[in-house]
Amino acid sequence: MILVTGATGRHGGTGAHLVRRLKEEGRGVRVLARTRSERTEALEALGAEVVTGDLQDRRSIVPALEGVDQAYFTYPIDAGVIPAAANFAAAARGTGTRVVVMSMGPAHPAHPSARGRDQWLAEEILQWAGLDLLVLRIAAAFHENVPALHGRSVEREGVIRNCFGEGKVAWINGRDAAELAVAAFLHPERFAGPICHPQGAEELSHHEIAEILTERHGRPVRFEPVTPEQWHRELVELSTVEDVVNPDMAGHITEVAARVAQHGSTMAADAQALKALIGREPMTFREYARLI
Repeated sequence: MILVTGATGRHGGTGAHLVRRLKEEGRGVRVLARTRSERTEALEALGAEVVTGDLQDRRSIVPALEGVDQAYFTYPIDAGVIPAAANFAAAARGTGTRVVVMSMGPAHPAHPSARGRDQWLAEEILQWAGLDLLVLRIAAAFHENVPALHGRSVEREGVIRNCFGEGKVAWINGRDAAELAVAAFLHPERFAGPICHPQGAEELSHHEIAEILTERHGRPVRFEPVTPEQWHRELVELSTVEDVVNPDMAGHITEVAARVAQHGSTMAADAQALKALIGREPMTFREYARLI
């Protein structure tokens, strides 16, 4: 049995895709969700068992881990990941449960983003607990970030605005990120742990992203670089009208983008290396754009 947290999250849809793929592979899946909803009903329709609980409450995690031999730990880009990791570690310690963590490239003790520093510390806590751990620090932005963060401005103004700068960014599709977790559970021999840094499938500037969207929509889309302060204000405003970003996430994304603009992507993309991990050709942004 594999326990999956974050299966009802929206960022890239990785959790739900992971559940679907594990069920396709004939694995027993239990989902930990804070509340029942249409999303949990959809997961139950796939054959997953759903239990209610909260990563901020150790008491609810303990029964969710009963009979579980592997677990998937992830947390939204928001405050709270450190106590969540502490509660999870306390519940999983001594159970023999192998844990796969969906992480991010900014997980580093010196990163300018507080959420990046928090993610790093959360993973330290999981390691201190002595868990059998594999951390996937994906060094790429999700394709899904483009419609989530820029869909409104593209539709209204034909423009992508952010502070990533003029350079190229490493990209990965959310489903390919989920496939990394699938492979981590089913083919752990492909990964050198406990911490690995899977690379993106391609490198594209936001000018190139805009060109692809121009082709997709049949009307001009352009990229307009702005200051971190301006983009942060726009993201905070977006958080009040769209349920795709919260103010805390807005600060994190702005810090990450500003760092990329100054220093470039953390790691270069490598489609062949990603293919070797997930066992198939990764999706390109051009292919993804045809679906949105």
